[in-house]
Amino acid sequence: MVAATGSALAFPLLSMLVFIPAVGALAVTLMPRRRPEYAKLTAAVASVATGALTVWATQAFDTADDGFQFVSRHPWIEAWGISWHLGVDGISLFLVLLTGLLFPLAILGIDPHNDDPARDKPYFAWLLLLEAGVMGSFISLDLFLFFVFFEIVLVPMYFLIGGWGYEGRVYAATKFFLYTMVGSAFMLVSILATVFIARNNGLGYVTFDLVELANEAEFAASTGRWLFFGFAVAFAVKVPVFPLHTWLPDAHTQAPTAGSVVLAGVMLKLGTYGMLRFGLYLFPEAAYWSRYLWLTLATIGIIYGAIAATMQKDLKRLVAYSSVAHLGFIVLGTFAFTTQAITGSVIQMVNHGVSTGALFLMVGMIYERRHTRQIAELNGIQKVAPIFAAAFMVVMLSSIGVPGLNGFVGEFLVLIGSFATARWWVVIAATGVILAALYLLWAYQRVFHGEPDEENATFRELRWGEAMVILPFLAAIFFAGLYPKPMLDRIEPAVDALVERVAEHTDFEIPTPTIAGEDDR
Repeated sequence: MVAATGSALAFPLLSMLVFIPAVGALAVTLMPRRRPEYAKLTAAVASVATGALTVWATQAFDTADDGFQFVSRHPWIEAWGISWHLGVDGISLFLVLLTGLLFPLAILGIDPHNDDPARDKPYFAWLLLLEAGVMGSFISLDLFLFFVFFEIVLVPMYFLIGGWGYEGRVYAATKFFLYTMVGSAFMLVSILATVFIARNNGLGYVTFDLVELANEAEFAASTGRWLFFGFAVAFAVKVPVFPLHTWLPDAHTQAPTAGSVVLAGVMLKLGTYGMLRFGLYLFPEAAYWSRYLWLTLATIGIIYGAIAATMQKDLKRLVAYSSVAHLGFIVLGTFAFTTQAITGSVIQMVNHGVSTGALFLMVGMIYERRHTRQIAELNGIQKVAPIFAAAFMVVMLSSIGVPGLNGFVGEFLVLIGSFATARWWVVIAATGVILAALYLLWAYQRVFHGEPDEENATFRELRWGEAMVILPFLAAIFFAGLYPKPMLDRIEPAVDALVERVAEHTDFEIPTPTIAGEDDR
């Protein structure tokens, strides 16, 4: 069972992961309008410092500890049982690292293209506030604190899409905000109900502490199921799970490049992470009881997302629908309840953020050069920009899940781990891998192969500054694909503890691995 605390540091490491970008956002806001060039510098310093701390945390993480580490806990609103309780375990560690490394790349490597330099200030301030909110969501171990951070992320993303997006940005931003706010309303009701039902059912006091509620509170089966679904609706919208996905293609298509990279890279993971942290951990019986619903929706999302992506004429919208399919694999692994499948889901959260974030980055570069994302208007780019085409090819193959690249590791673990407990869902979902190869390879063929027409013949090759932004993505793709052991060593202990917790509270029997070809006994 996940321990209340694993290891703690005298230095408030996790608190600094929230405070540094938050203070950076405030500093950018207070800068004089006559010196807008300082906004990017301040944002870069804050995001790089935050990223450096996440690297340190990953290096210092104890692989033998399945509990929460670097714990920071201080009273906040004592009368209501609310505390500043932060911690990270193997499930959240690499999402924290991904957040810490993705934002500096988005800030340093992606130009906001403001006609008025004064608009750089709010742009970078919103990005830093978004980083603080996302980081806080991944490390919060207090339900109220998590809800605050979970809601904070909506505001900067709304303004980034609405203020720096494309022609349909206002509609997309409003749709994104309304969908997620409605989902969050369900979660708020469930949070309050969980706290007060726990107090009245033997706990004896009010607390929003996740670990205390999970280890000490008891809920009747029917009560736990209602509470679980309140959380699950909010997370299903954020993932998004079919059929609550319709806001995602619009948001991705209309968001500025940095917004799309961050949205795909880390924001969508708030939903899949929430399913694990606040679904399976807090309500294991309800999660196990409802598994067939989530397995079915995940499988539908995989197939639907792949088919919808195949039909898209806009390259960015194609990548957006591919996210629906890839996130379906994460949900499938989560509700298979095996160590392999859940470990694969956690790894795939990170891998999807890297691969799809890089795809959105490069689609943004295509738009900057050609001022169009229509596949029919792009052709022959490989002939005039071979280095750019090669980088795009590697990222695309990682998204497909080619062995040796990062996407293969996560999908393989999800499929092989889910086969023992969700066999027929896996059989159907596996076709999504084939469809992913179809729509991505076909899109690459149409955009990069052939003879370039007059407009595409002037397509600019990758510049050094752009290459420096893409190289970290490529390095992560190859490293995770060829040597995933450092990730597995840190993730598996926490996942093992979570699976054992589900088994303790349900009639679920943890599958025993067997030799290939040997009958189960």
